[in-house]
Amino acid sequence: MSKPLVVGQIALSFHKAAAAVLCELLTRTGHVVEVKEAPHEDMYAMQKAGDVDLVVSAWLPASHGTYVEPYADELLKLSVMYHPYCIWGISDRAPETIRSVSDLAKPQVAALFRKRIQGIGSGAGISRFSRRMVRDYQIDAQGFHFENGTLEDCTSAYLETETEGDLAIVPLWHPQWLNSQSNLRELEDPLGLLGGQDEATLVLRRDAAHKLNSQGRALLERIQLGNDLVSQLDREICCNGKTPREAALAWIDANRTQWKAWSTPDIQTTLQKS
Repeated sequence: MSKPLVVGQIALSFHKAAAAVLCELLTRTGHVVEVKEAPHEDMYAMQKAGDVDLVVSAWLPASHGTYVEPYADELLKLSVMYHPYCIWGISDRAPETIRSVSDLAKPQVAALFRKRIQGIGSGAGISRFSRRMVRDYQIDAQGFHFENGTLEDCTSAYLETETEGDLAIVPLWHPQWLNSQSNLRELEDPLGLLGGQDEATLVLRRDAAHKLNSQGRALLERIQLGNDLVSQLDREICCNGKTPREAALAWIDANRTQWKAWSTPDIQTTLQKS
């Protein structure tokens, strides 16, 4: 094709994992793919400006809706790749009576925990939600405070507390590799501030739709990864040292039947020739 399809991936490992699978399959349907990476706010600004054609993927409506809404009329919403949701988790070693975020406002409960809630970048939905939760559940009065950082900061801070036998709150989400490694207890959120379940939606600029052949368009309308697969790929990247493309290729090669099910007969023919 004369112009590459510019695919935007948010600069977090699980977004890279999903994008790697999609980009490999798009390449096998005859597309030239250019990948751009940026944090949440920058990625959607790039798509709004026309510098990115396809974002993999927008968590709608809650987590990323605030970024997409100003130019939603310029987008096509295609397949839902998985169903993410945000959590506040604590170790299952914590007393069984601690079940809700509201429990953390009790002095006797708060005294059991480290007070720093280590999060990721400021533009992530879980970060926006967590800042509000600290305030609205009034746990700041007990010394809890949320801090932004990298994904590595977030996961390492929680694993450190596990190693040292302490308790901490980890602001996390599904899909994410840490869920499969740690026995996390998801705290109830009676105020509903975590946004509920989103749909990880492929969002394509309408003015870029002409860059897709019929096979690529059908693939974007049908591909579904699911939370478990994205978590699996994320673990391969973060824990087993694979690049996103290596993790994607290993899965694609081992699961030909599954990914062919997303394809029309024309796409299957094209992929078999690659």
